[in-house]
Amino acid sequence: MRIVLAGGGTGGSVSPLLAISQELKKQLPEAEFLFIGTKKGIPEKALCKMYTIPFKSIFSGKLRRYISFRNVIDPFFILIGFVQSFFILLKFKPHAILSAGGFAAVPISTAGWLLRIPVFAHQQDIIPGLSNKLIAPFAKKITVSFEKSLSDFSKRKTILTGNPVRMHVLEGNKERAREVFNLEENVPTVLVVGGGTGSLKINTFIAQIIPDLAQFCQIIHITGNKIDKGTYTSDRYHAYEFLKTEIKHAYAIADLVISRAGMGVLTELAVLGKPTIIIPIPDSHQENNASYFNEHKAAIVLDQKTLTSQVLLDKVHSLLSSDEKRAVLSLHISKLGNPDVAQNIAKIILDFVKK
Repeated sequence: MRIVLAGGGTGGSVSPLLAISQELKKQLPEAEFLFIGTKKGIPEKALCKMYTIPFKSIFSGKLRRYISFRNVIDPFFILIGFVQSFFILLKFKPHAILSAGGFAAVPISTAGWLLRIPVFAHQQDIIPGLSNKLIAPFAKKITVSFEKSLSDFSKRKTILTGNPVRMHVLEGNKERAREVFNLEENVPTVLVVGGGTGSLKINTFIAQIIPDLAQFCQIIHITGNKIDKGTYTSDRYHAYEFLKTEIKHAYAIADLVISRAGMGVLTELAVLGKPTIIIPIPDSHQENNASYFNEHKAAIVLDQKTLTSQVLLDKVHSLLSSDEKRAVLSLHISKLGNPDVAQNIAKIILDFVKK
């Protein structure tokens, strides 16, 4: 069986695809995969290499809901991407296409529909993205992470599953983490995750308080490409543009995580039961994701618009100073995670394709 994983543009839409592909490979060892993403898809290229999945890039354009000069140019890139997708699919001859949103997924799914290849879509965020809305009419089945999303798509083909998590991130080791990241024993560890390409705003907050943080904790900071590393100095501060297999060890040793609110990383943190501070991207779908975790008392949510580095420092210190506070957060966030989701989605795909 050959399966195309479609999407990208951000790392967030890649994680669920990789999680499902892992499970499909487990159930069907002879399965072959091809990831089709964007030419600028740095996170997905790196992740596909880690999973030894071939990667093909196409032109793609972002469909914006606001006025921009790019709205004039991008439809041409989308058309080119459609033609590229059509010929890639003709050559690879997949039995199914799996998408979790992202800029590149629309032309791939459209081409697949015309070639009568079954398309499966996964909606991981609470608010559906425009790409999944466009893909939905072509999809045979749509899996969703939240009950609320059931009303956003056709009831006939939409299934509530939860969001899948990559199983390898559950295999971290604290001792190995100390070796990999050169960490001290008996010093609390804070992991900072700014999303697939990093977060300039979170990086700036952290930069302003590194000397203060280093007084009572050590920091593993996944910066993405949005950082001037020369401004960050401390023996207890460890910055990395991107982590591949090592991310599982960073998760394992983290006593506290500071993160954006992409559902990919939040799902991993939920399954791991990690106490988390969420700083969602303002005025985006991430605020809805963060609100859901806040309603379930599963994370501390901070508003970037009013946040200061001092407030962030105080919140980190407060949580690291209280085992009880972190234990409560851990208990509540773990209730939102389900490690069996990828297995369930893989079964839905295989049952349909084998008919």
